[in-house]
Amino acid sequence: MHFNFKKTQPDSKQTTSYFKAIAAIGIGLSLCTQSIFAKEKDMLSTQQQNIIPVAAFTANGDITALKQAIGKGLDAGLSINQIREVLIQMYAYVGFPRSLNGINAMVEVLDERKAQGIKDTVGQDATPLPKDTDINAKGNQTRNDIFKTDLTHNQAAYAQFAPMIDVYLKEHLFGDIFARDVLDYQQRELATVAALAAISGTDAQLKGHLNASMNVGLTPEQLDAFAQIMRQAVSPESGQRIETLLAEIEASR
Repeated sequence: MHFNFKKTQPDSKQTTSYFKAIAAIGIGLSLCTQSIFAKEKDMLSTQQQNIIPVAAFTANGDITALKQAIGKGLDAGLSINQIREVLIQMYAYVGFPRSLNGINAMVEVLDERKAQGIKDTVGQDATPLPKDTDINAKGNQTRNDIFKTDLTHNQAAYAQFAPMIDVYLKEHLFGDIFARDVLDYQQRELATVAALAAISGTDAQLKGHLNASMNVGLTPEQLDAFAQIMRQAVSPESGQRIETLLAEIEASR
């Protein structure tokens, strides 16, 4: 018996279709991967999400909710020092009473967790600044960078009427506080926006810090997600306040 094996040539149309299909699959996978990365980029990190209610409840004085937010933040991986730093920063925006009440609430939470055998991560402390640091110049540069405006000679009415308040803003808030690297600028701006959105009568400052949040790298999508967290976790009004001002900002950019 003789078998005649004949080598067949692939059909050119089939070959073309095959490679087109492979290319389409590759493009599809690439687009899918890009979409996933884009969504991840547009999401707030777990730490960022948990900073928001801590700042908001410190600002509005809801101590019961604040204690719950502190516990959830610790469970989510925020260190003791990170949450404490948020509470320290809050005094610059909502005053010493709310900040001190928040710190006392955190002490109670930590005592309760310690009694339950929970060991929380202390985390890093702030890196000391060099002794010869010009804190006025440092704070001035930090503020200029965050707001992307040269405010060295601040012409705002408040600064002209009360020059010392501008010195305090530069040297203490944007100098002493923002120089503490326990939190990064994005985390600090999220805390600030959460606090300002949680109280009334602060729309001008809130709008300024929403702009600053974008300047330090937060995206409009992340801030939209932020508004939803405020709406659901804090109050519908606080989320709406952010959404309204974001719409104004995006329309002007």
